[in-house]
Amino acid sequence: MITKRIIPCLDVKDGRVVKGVNFQCLNDVDSPVELAKYYSENGADELVFYDITASAEGRKLFTDILTQVASSVFIPLTVGGGINTLDDFDRVLKCGADKVSVNSGAIRDPDLVRQAAQRYGDQCVVLSADVKRVDGGFRVFAKGGREDTGMEAIAWIRRCVDMGAGEVVVNSIDTDGVKGGFDIELLDAVCAAVSVPVIASGGAGSIADFVELFRALPKVDAGLAASIFHFGEVTIPDLKNELDKNGILVRK
Repeated sequence: MITKRIIPCLDVKDGRVVKGVNFQCLNDVDSPVELAKYYSENGADELVFYDITASAEGRKLFTDILTQVASSVFIPLTVGGGINTLDDFDRVLKCGADKVSVNSGAIRDPDLVRQAAQRYGDQCVVLSADVKRVDGGFRVFAKGGREDTGMEAIAWIRRCVDMGAGEVVVNSIDTDGVKGGFDIELLDAVCAAVSVPVIASGGAGSIADFVELFRALPKVDAGLAASIFHFGEVTIPDLKNELDKNGILVRK
């Protein structure tokens, strides 16, 4: 059995880690460099760094802060935000990222996924899908959850995996920051549609939510969260101990 990964997420705006609810009402949390170092030293399996306003503001990702974060951690680092071209992939990887997450850039040019997978390998390309329920269906959103693309989410995710995305982060806008549990219905649909690793994001409010996630959906490879880790509501060692007690394999 493959060990389940626990992944803190750093949503970065103007050089600071922020956190909101349903992708809105962002509040300042901490320095991304200090938080990244803390998580690296305290049991995180990987780390995700999102420059959350790069796409909406039409600019490139802040590479100076990214370079500092990458040099301070000793765990795999996935980076996203403003990734629109192969040059953006190259720039972020040269800053120290291990994997590159693409969302709005892939929506704008779906062939970017195929090109990046061919150049850097499937394992380097992470599809980040921001998904929200609209009229009873799952819809893909772009630009940090600000723009409804009109595309059906499950078909879009399957298409990107077919083109070479080696991993999928499923961000549920409906459950983001609400702390009421992961979006099991959405994640189940994604797991049934693809065979690559699926990372659950949005809704974690307690250790019990992670236990429920991995019990309900054994196919989910990782749980990603932000606020419960940032504000000390749950520590990663405590979370892993409880998962282990519940027979869920984790790396300690």
